[in-house]
Amino acid sequence: MKFKSLILVLLVVFSCKDKVVETVNYSEENLDITTSVYPENINRVFDAHGGLDKWNEMQSLIFTMPSEDGNEITTTNLKSRESLIDMPKHTIGFNGSNVWMHKKDTTSYRGNPKFYYNLMFYFYAMPFILADDGIVYTDVEPLDFEGNSYPGIKISYESGVGESPDDEYILYYDEETYRMVWLGYTVTYFSKEKSKEFHFINYSDWQTVDGLLLPETLTWYNYEDNKPTTKRNDLKFTNIILSKQKIKPEAFTKPDSALIIE
Repeated sequence: MKFKSLILVLLVVFSCKDKVVETVNYSEENLDITTSVYPENINRVFDAHGGLDKWNEMQSLIFTMPSEDGNEITTTNLKSRESLIDMPKHTIGFNGSNVWMHKKDTTSYRGNPKFYYNLMFYFYAMPFILADDGIVYTDVEPLDFEGNSYPGIKISYESGVGESPDDEYILYYDEETYRMVWLGYTVTYFSKEKSKEFHFINYSDWQTVDGLLLPETLTWYNYEDNKPTTKRNDLKFTNIILSKQKIKPEAFTKPDSALIIE
């Protein structure tokens, strides 16, 4: 019995030695993890605009909004979200910790710097901004407008994300091209409470910048019963610069004469 047991053990040992375990060097594999992180429909929207991988290669974004009062130039570090908005009479900055404002003359700023400092960046960086951490995606009813139907994806935020975690967005896209067409959004910064009232922006005018599809014109619409109705106004974007280089932190440093916005 002992002899038979010994033979059995030796057979098992040699059998194990004959097995070759194949290992994979994942550092050399091109793994696409995007599809496992995001729902398929939002992923296809990202792809229709050049792809999230290409967007993530970029480190900084600069755009200009022309107006009768002069140009407004927004500079943003995409990863840290440091930002600078240079206007004819004011400069608003975010250095990663504080929002600050600098007056170039005695003219008072009529808006709220802390609300505004990243507002246009968020609208302009659609749809890629909707890949941020802490987002919950939900399919919603399509938007029907002028005979066309646009599937919708609702974006909400986990508790404690950003200045206004109760904000909600709905991205509506073309069901054939998967390009973004509409953005519905709520504003909760001032009330600090969830809102059921959605505002609407039309995204139909695009430009290609370094292989990425970014807005050339945003069109705000009047709205009723959480649906867009008639056109209200256009906002143009020019001189777009996307770069794989990060803007130096010194560019966002508060000047001595600037005020920190609490």
